[in-house]
Amino acid sequence: MFTQLVTILAWLAVPATLIAIIDDWFLRPRRRLALEPRPDPGLVAVVYYVLPVLLVAAVVRVLGAERLDFSLLLLVVAAVAGLIWLLDRLVFAPSRARAARAAGRDPAAQPLPVTVDYARSFFPVALIVLLVRSFIFEPFRIPSDSMMPTLEDGDFIVVNKYDYGLRLPVLNKKFVHIGEPHRGDVVVFRFPPDPGVNFIKRLVGLPGDHVRVVSDQLIVNGQPVPLRLLHRYDDGCYHNFRLDGEILNHKQHEVLSCLTSEEIVVPPTASCRRKMDRNYECVEPEVPGEHDHGDSAEVVVPPGHYFMVGDNRDNSYDSRYWGFVPEQNLVGKATYIWFNWDLQRSGGPNWRRIGQRIE
Repeated sequence: MFTQLVTILAWLAVPATLIAIIDDWFLRPRRRLALEPRPDPGLVAVVYYVLPVLLVAAVVRVLGAERLDFSLLLLVVAAVAGLIWLLDRLVFAPSRARAARAAGRDPAAQPLPVTVDYARSFFPVALIVLLVRSFIFEPFRIPSDSMMPTLEDGDFIVVNKYDYGLRLPVLNKKFVHIGEPHRGDVVVFRFPPDPGVNFIKRLVGLPGDHVRVVSDQLIVNGQPVPLRLLHRYDDGCYHNFRLDGEILNHKQHEVLSCLTSEEIVVPPTASCRRKMDRNYECVEPEVPGEHDHGDSAEVVVPPGHYFMVGDNRDNSYDSRYWGFVPEQNLVGKATYIWFNWDLQRSGGPNWRRIGQRIE
């Protein structure tokens, strides 16, 4: 119900904004310069009154969109705000000044149109945020369990944009070469089958590498990546999983695994502390050696591409299933968790996760 209300208000913001712009630029100045200044007409007064609420609803709706290109949105906001500010300065401000002098009023005493005031305020903010998001850092919210235990659904992370080179916003074309991704990096990228969606996985295969996965262990260029069992993992939703220590590029991180040829989904139980529609139970066969559910055949990573795998080996939709990530799809390297709030969990933020470095 709340989402539907926000959506309706967000759509109403479009005609309300157009009405406010037309009235603010062309009609309102005339009313103010009349011999007897007249108040705003009823409908227009209502529009000015509710417009801030409608704009807030539009912002909430935009922030909740899963497929939104924020760089494109910021570029449009900056361009529109800058154009409004420029048009008013070159065309409409001189016209208002002439009209004020003709009416015997002081042009400097006339109020600035609300839309122009908004544009003048939004333009530098949108431009600065666009530059920061495009070339330095970008926030990203973890949307799934595929990178557990390194990252949890509800983690808000900082993505370093400049380590892999500077790219033009929206076009995502690199124009300054700075560095290259390394094996073991946690990377945000545009999902190759649907570039409108951002994914996050661990980079395990560089161009030219031979990569395969056997029993949840990576084998790169014929060498098994060190993987050792730390202990069994149970958080109330994932039961009896292996918590393993894996070493990539001389750095250790943790992964979840389950050595079973079967899917791990089981009906929900009361033990899960999240509002999930299912739990995950790891039941491994008594006799090892069966084909593992997450195994993949050996592949050769082509030039200009990368092979990505999730740390949650049995619950990750990654390169094992849909292929390689082109270099131009890279967004940046995940560096820190700056906040945590999983709407599916109870109890609010997990304060212990805030400030953790992502390895």
